[in-house]
Amino acid sequence: MDASRTIVETVGKLRQRRTGPLVLELDLTEGLSEGPPADPVTALLSMRKPRLAEVLSGLRRARKDPRVAALIVKIGGNPLGLGTVQELREAVVKLRAAGKPTVAFAETFGEFGAGTVPYYLASAFERVYLQPSGDVGLTGVALEQRFLRDALARAGVEYQLGQRHEYKTAANMFTQNHMTDAHRESATRIAESVTEQITAGIAEARRLTPERVRELIDQGPFIGAEAVEAGLVDGLKYRDEVYAETVEDGAHLQYVSRYAKSALSGKLPHPGADTVALVHGTGTIRLGRSGRSPLGGGGAMGSDTVCAALRAARRDDKVKAIVFRVDSPGGSYVASDAIWREVVLARESGKPVIVSMGDLAASGGYFVSMAADVIVAQPGTLTGSIGVFGGKPVVGELLGRLGVVTESVAEGANAGMFSPTTAFSETQWERVNAWLDRIYDDFVGKVADGRGLSRERAHELARGRVWTGADARAAGLADELGGLEDALALARRRAGLATAAPVRTYPRMHPLERLRPAESSEDRSAALSRVRLEAWGPLARLAGELGLPAYGPLVLPGYWTVR
Repeated sequence: MDASRTIVETVGKLRQRRTGPLVLELDLTEGLSEGPPADPVTALLSMRKPRLAEVLSGLRRARKDPRVAALIVKIGGNPLGLGTVQELREAVVKLRAAGKPTVAFAETFGEFGAGTVPYYLASAFERVYLQPSGDVGLTGVALEQRFLRDALARAGVEYQLGQRHEYKTAANMFTQNHMTDAHRESATRIAESVTEQITAGIAEARRLTPERVRELIDQGPFIGAEAVEAGLVDGLKYRDEVYAETVEDGAHLQYVSRYAKSALSGKLPHPGADTVALVHGTGTIRLGRSGRSPLGGGGAMGSDTVCAALRAARRDDKVKAIVFRVDSPGGSYVASDAIWREVVLARESGKPVIVSMGDLAASGGYFVSMAADVIVAQPGTLTGSIGVFGGKPVVGELLGRLGVVTESVAEGANAGMFSPTTAFSETQWERVNAWLDRIYDDFVGKVADGRGLSRERAHELARGRVWTGADARAAGLADELGGLEDALALARRRAGLATAAPVRTYPRMHPLERLRPAESSEDRSAALSRVRLEAWGPLARLAGELGLPAYGPLVLPGYWTVR
């Protein structure tokens, strides 16, 4: 009798899980992952991070699903890029427009620190709750750059670097002891553009005037009660109180990414269906295969991996359009050129090629994007940086101070040209500049051809200058403002596919990603211990870029950040 009752109760619970109301959860405490992992280490490190594409797909599906009763998102302290935040905001706004309650909860928006971008994300939700002990660090946008030239000189290190042109400022931290006029002009405009976007977004979502939001930015940060009084937060509640208010009796909690996958698991595969290929290119661009950078600091976009993915998509008769998702600060010129060529060939095959820019698509990241039929960027995407720099550090004096003696034997006048122990000779420096001139001319020429600009106009927009997506669109370097879902929808329209046409991801998913996550926070009984690999910082990342010639990273983590 007891066994029969247990069976009946179990069947009832399963039926309730399949037919009852759903409250979707999204935990952003660990951040988001951009695309499929390229190596086992990245797969392990990203297991606890929702994937952006799955989150966007799940929220899009939820708009039409009558079972979905609400969305609760926990916004944590792990920073998200401005472009990613704008993609999430757009998805949340559309969910709200479909009549679904949306709730954002945070323990704090910056604990004695800046929290402008996290709060900007939260402002898109219908209700925003803050833990009573939390704060709202709405303080505006600060771009900060450190300069190491004088410190390195004291240590006996000199950097010999050439750049094209005055706005190509990634190497200035090594060659200058202050912002140049061009550097300050570019940084000022980026800060202005980002502030305009954040102010407008908060004003619209919180029903305030832009002028009032700008006043609040100047008055921040706010303790919890002040934030409620200013209309920035709807209430001070702990997590349990937020869930008790939002989750009705009988509702089932489910993570958005799991919800997105469940839409596919119940469908039979259709190998003959026409599809859109989604190719991911993430991280510093290098020759070879994608994977983690040997110097730390995240993943790398390998030309072999991305070129193979683009070729496979181009040659697949069932692929009718290609979306190339780019999130990269740049890297190797040769690797960028190889990827650019595959984009050109894909476009020439007659398949529409749409580039979707993430947080960053600058320098080499713009190089691989510029041949697409359409470039879609978020207003806060950092892009452009059409230029080049190259050179080397000279550490001979430092080694001498340390008692290190270097001797060499060489055949060839320039055999030791790239040795860091000696400076370039006058002749060698001429070769460096000739090399940089050739790369810059090639870059600008391809921008002109790909974007339908005169060479003079392309050079005017280039010169190494960084643009926000909003300014890039106004200048003709991008075509549309939007996110990945917008790019996929555009690709389907251009290829004449149905709005629900499937998407196939390239490169193919790593086997470790087949591990299924917990459905909801209530189902997570034993989380894996978090493994954190700390990057050595911007010096390591930039040092990897300094082989001649190289595109410099646009954003140096910890040195050049939007807060």
